[in-house]
Amino acid sequence: MSTEPSSTKTSSGLFRSSAIVGLMTMISRFLGLARDVVLANFFGASAGADAFFVAFKIPNFFRRLFAEGAFSQAFIPVLADYKEKDSAEVRTLLGSVAGVLGLILFVFTLLAVLGAPWVTALFAPGFLDEPGKYQLASSMLQVTFPYLFLISLTAFSGAVLNSYNNFAVPAFTPVLLNLCLISAALFMAPLFTQPVIALAWGVLIAGIVQFFFQLPFLLKLGLLPRPRFDYRHEGVRRIGKLMVPAMFGVSVSQINLLLDTVLASLLQTGSVSWLYYSDRLVELPLGVFGIAIATVILPSLSAKKASGSEQAFSDTIDWALRMVLVIGLPAALALIVLAEPLITVLFHYGALLDNDVLQAAKSLRAYAAGLLAFMFVKVLAPGFFARQDMKTPVKIGIYAMIANMVFNLVLIWPLQHAGLALATALSSWCNALCLLWLLRKSNIYRSSEGWMLFWFKLVVACSVMLGLVFWLNEPTQTWFAWGLLQRIQHLALMVGAAIMAYFLMLLLLGVNLKALLQDKHG
Repeated sequence: MSTEPSSTKTSSGLFRSSAIVGLMTMISRFLGLARDVVLANFFGASAGADAFFVAFKIPNFFRRLFAEGAFSQAFIPVLADYKEKDSAEVRTLLGSVAGVLGLILFVFTLLAVLGAPWVTALFAPGFLDEPGKYQLASSMLQVTFPYLFLISLTAFSGAVLNSYNNFAVPAFTPVLLNLCLISAALFMAPLFTQPVIALAWGVLIAGIVQFFFQLPFLLKLGLLPRPRFDYRHEGVRRIGKLMVPAMFGVSVSQINLLLDTVLASLLQTGSVSWLYYSDRLVELPLGVFGIAIATVILPSLSAKKASGSEQAFSDTIDWALRMVLVIGLPAALALIVLAEPLITVLFHYGALLDNDVLQAAKSLRAYAAGLLAFMFVKVLAPGFFARQDMKTPVKIGIYAMIANMVFNLVLIWPLQHAGLALATALSSWCNALCLLWLLRKSNIYRSSEGWMLFWFKLVVACSVMLGLVFWLNEPTQTWFAWGLLQRIQHLALMVGAAIMAYFLMLLLLGVNLKALLQDKHG
């Protein structure tokens, strides 16, 4: 009989699951960067690129709102309860959810496609002053919006697989989107009079491929749903009640990013693209680490709540916060300091000009200032969702949205597009700090010992890392003058040296990373 403490087993299991999700997500994010390198090279920050990014962001926003956001957060806790019952009841729940969700998404998608010009005007009002860009965005939106229907059902399948501890398949699925978009840019674009339209078709094809990719894994588990429109099913009604408020609670950052796009459409051409490229770089550490940890802790927290393990519930949140800080703090600082070199190495080819790099670097620094907050929200909100408390994050989310609007109006004029990014970062900090405060106030989360010393060690390690980066870095004009090989070599040298210095300092300061991963704080 094992004598290993259950909390250690739990945290070790969470780390292994997070590592799997993180690895799959890392593959996806790096392919996403490759995709964006291709897009920057072919389309730069042109009017066509602005139009595509809007046509892609709109269904992507609703995907995160309906599917990965509100639906998953409402669905997983209910599914956790049903897993304690007969397997036939689980299959009935899945069939009912698939039928109701599928019909609602189909009707919503159809209306959006028919009303694409109005939807475009709503989300990018600045395009109305440029008829060519507006028409192009509207046309592409008609092609991209059905992606919402397909990817939402894909997310439903992924939520089921995650609940049965199959994290790798849902985490790998986004790779297919990146492969489809890269293929569309390289092979389909030359076939179109306006090459950028090929990207819209790439999005639609990706939705089809991603949906069918997950079905065999559901079939293997014996959980492939047989859709039935039973909106009166008790589980469906519970999910519906939880889902409506969760739309706001979990998707505040996405709503803020979309507001950035709306306001950016009113600014000079290129603003939407600059925000897109900088957001993509912030999404790399957020997706690989923040979302990976959040993905695995929600099913774990839901199970602990169902079994009444309150201390283990708190320990899981504590572990997630420490893991976010170990990775998120140095990542945020690196993005701020290396904004121009990163954008230059990745995107400064072909159609993307020097000024585009400088402008995108401004918004990258602003977004990076909120990276930790984005990650904290991802791991703190499940603390409420797992308890089926959707109202609290909603209230906080609404306050954060209002704060974002105020920050936008204050900062957009002096800082232009960078002001929009900074407003998103500031409002996300409001959101994260309020979530943490309420979790502590409600005694749901009780911080473990050693946090002050843990913070001190992180700050010292990050300071050493930054000193080395400043010493190795070169002026922006030097980066512009270098060729591809020189850029890659020097960036690899800086990043590699910074990572080694950071983790070496943690070890020298007595931080036992292995123990941290096992919930034995160093």
